[in-house]
Amino acid sequence: MLATVSFALLLASLRVLASPIVVRDSPITLPVARRVNATGAANLVKMEQARARALSNRSTAAKFHTNELPSYSIPATNQFVEYVVTVGVGSPPTDYLLVVDTGSSNTWIGNGKKYIKTATAIDTKQSLDVEYGSGIMLGEEWLDEVHLTPGITLTNQSIGAALIAIGFDGVNGVLGIGPQALTYNTLFPNSTSTITTVTGNAFLQGFIDQNMVGISFEPTNTNESVTNGQLTFGGVDATKYTGELTYVPVTTTQPAGAYFGINQTISYGSESVPILPSLAGIVDTGTTLFLLPTDVIAKYQQVTGAQMDQNVGLLSLTPDQFANLESLFVNIGGQTFEFTPTAQAFPRSLNAAFGGSDDLVYLVVADIGYESGSGLDFINGMTFLERFYTVYDAGTHRFGIATTASTYATN
Repeated sequence: MLATVSFALLLASLRVLASPIVVRDSPITLPVARRVNATGAANLVKMEQARARALSNRSTAAKFHTNELPSYSIPATNQFVEYVVTVGVGSPPTDYLLVVDTGSSNTWIGNGKKYIKTATAIDTKQSLDVEYGSGIMLGEEWLDEVHLTPGITLTNQSIGAALIAIGFDGVNGVLGIGPQALTYNTLFPNSTSTITTVTGNAFLQGFIDQNMVGISFEPTNTNESVTNGQLTFGGVDATKYTGELTYVPVTTTQPAGAYFGINQTISYGSESVPILPSLAGIVDTGTTLFLLPTDVIAKYQQVTGAQMDQNVGLLSLTPDQFANLESLFVNIGGQTFEFTPTAQAFPRSLNAAFGGSDDLVYLVVADIGYESGSGLDFINGMTFLERFYTVYDAGTHRFGIATTASTYATN
C-alpha cells in the first residue's frame, strides 16, 4: 500500500500548505484497550516486517535526562493488533483514540478525527514527518493541552496534527512514549531539534517523580475490544506483577540502543536447545508479534515442527503438535522468563479473524524478515508483553520486566 505513495511528493506538498488545521478548543494511570483489527494475518506479518526494517534503519542515539511525587495510572483496551488509549487534547478537550507505541516518540492526532483548534492551541510553524515502515504521518506541529486523566493536564505539549496518515485504520493517531531522541529529524524546518515526549513533559511539569512508564497488558481469547491493560506514568503498579522486577540497562548495540533495546538469549524446551544467541533487539508495544531473525526462525521450526501457512503468513502447528510444544526460555539480565506453549499461540477462537484454518494452531513467533547480525535482531512485541509486566525508564536508561498472573496462564 505504501509503495503507491510518493513520500517526497507528499512532504513537499505538505510544506507549502498555507491554511492551518482546524484545532479545537496522573502517578498517572491510563486504561489501555487491545484493539482487534480485521486485517488478515498475511498483511499483519508484512506490516510487522516493514516496521522492523524501518526501526532497524534508524541510527539515532537516544539521550535522556531525569524529588518524591506520586505515579499515575491510565487504563488501556484490547483489540488484537494494537493497544490503544483515549487522550483528550485542547480546552475543552476532544478525545482521540491513540496507539500506545514505545518504538516511537512523536504523539500525533487527526486520523479520522481532525484536530480542533481551541484557545490553548499554539501553532509552532513546523511541519511533521514520521515514517513507521508500515505507515506514515505528515502534518503540522502544535503546542496544546493534553488531558491524560481528570486533573492531569499537560500544558504546551507538542502534538502533531495529521494532514496525511496512511496505515492507521481505526485509530486517530499515536501516543509515542519511546526515547525523546527518536523525534530527531521529524520536524521541518527545525530538523535538528527534538520534541519533549508526553512522559517527559509529565515529569518536567511535576506530575510524576520519575521519567518512566510501567505497562500492564493481559492476554485475551476474544476478538472483541477489551480494556485489559494499564499505563502507569511515573512509577510501577506492584499489584500488576509477581515477584521482583529485573532491570537491565538499555543496550549499547545500535540501532537497538536508540530504543528501549536489550540483550537477550532464547533456548527451547527442557533440554535447553539454543535458539537465539546473545543478541540485541527491542521491546516494542507498537509491534504485535514476537519477531526473530530468519535464521533463528529456521531453528525454531526445526525443534517445533511448525510449518508456514502461506495463506496467512504465520507459522502453524496441528493440535497434536501443539500438545507437544515446549516453552521458550528468554534470558534477560541473568534472569530467565518462561514463554509458555500457550503464550506462543494465538487463541484458536481468533483464527477466523485473520483468515486461518480452524484445524490449526497459529503461533505468535514470526520471522522479522532478515538474518541475525543487524544490531536489531528481535522485537518483543505485544503478544510477548501480554505475559509480563514491563517498565520503560527514560530517566535512567533502563528496561524492567517481571512475571504476572498471566505468565503461566493456560487459557
